[in-house]
Amino acid sequence: MGRDKSRQKTEMLPGTLEMLILKSLERNAEPMHGYGITLYLRQISKDVLQVEEGSLYPALQRLAVKGWVKAEWGQSDNNRRARFYKLTPAGRKQLRQEVADFERLLEAIMLVMRPA
Repeated sequence: MGRDKSRQKTEMLPGTLEMLILKSLERNAEPMHGYGITLYLRQISKDVLQVEEGSLYPALQRLAVKGWVKAEWGQSDNNRRARFYKLTPAGRKQLRQEVADFERLLEAIMLVMRPA
């Protein structure tokens, strides 16, 4: 039997999650907390991209260590303490490079996948 598409696990290419986080932060004017990023990715992708906490928070930490995002503590909408992330100028530059690399890779994959 076929699996329900909404329950199907979608694998991401290595490095894609970081690019998607950077893009989410770029698209949202206000800083976002991790759960907000998860909801945004799920909503914008029509539930295809469902990022687990075990993947999201280590990725956010790697981005902060590299200086591509800045994290600050604040209050969430439900008055809970949360870390809010925003894109840094270095993060914007990195995002442009990652998008260019991703588009080049996607084009190459599509060349292989097109009917001969």
